Amino acid sequence: MQVFYAPDILNRLVLPAEESAHAIRVLRLRKGDRLHILDGAGSLFEARLLDENRDSAAVEIIKHWQEYERRPYVLHMAVAPTKNTDRFEYFIEKAVEIGVDSIIPILCEHSEKIRLRPDRLERIIISAMKQSYNAFKPVLHEIIPFTDALKLARGVKSIAHCAPGNKKHIRDVVSGEKEISLFIGPEGDFSEGEIGEALACGFAAITLGQSRLRTETAGVVACYAVNMICGA
Repeated sequence: MQVFYAPDILNRLVLPAEESAHAIRVLRLRKGDRLHILDGAGSLFEARLLDENRDSAAVEIIKHWQEYERRPYVLHMAVAPTKNTDRFEYFIEKAVEIGVDSIIPILCEHSEKIRLRPDRLERIIISAMKQSYNAFKPVLHEIIPFTDALKLARGVKSIAHCAPGNKKHIRDVVSGEKEISLFIGPEGDFSEGEIGEALACGFAAITLGQSRLRTETAGVVACYAVNMICGA
């Protein structure tokens, strides 16, 4: 069954213009066809198409699942955008598919990418939501300095870096936690000062394994590890 995103579906009972066009023009759905709708706030709906309006296709709600497959943890990922835009977009897509609640792009001392296209990233988030049947739409924050991002951290706080020093394995930090904030640095890693600042704010220094990972890979590995450790 085809799945669509409509954040205000219960109040309006019509699909947004872009989703309507996709349903009627691209997928060629017709009156009476059934479809699934995600509202991004935790609900999954089964609906019936009532007309073939390409701008605002009307639907009838048949079934409604609330808190659909809510994960038992909340994950906030603060990640420095990569110089190659495609790599950061890859992280966004996979993080949403695996499970993340908020994404905070951060500016670090070694950052090379300082501008993003939030509209494009939002489209990627929505597409990944539909692909994975994730009923909860992650919050995408504006890109902010590292120091400001530290203030947004909630729950157990951790920073993954490659510098020498005592670091715990991610499983020893997040196991059993209900809310997690995890920071991943740029290609040049966090600076010594940034690591010290995070530790002074109560962050735990963690490792994601023996391999030295690219930023986007580290972000995906971290999301997956948290899902495996806390998602059961």
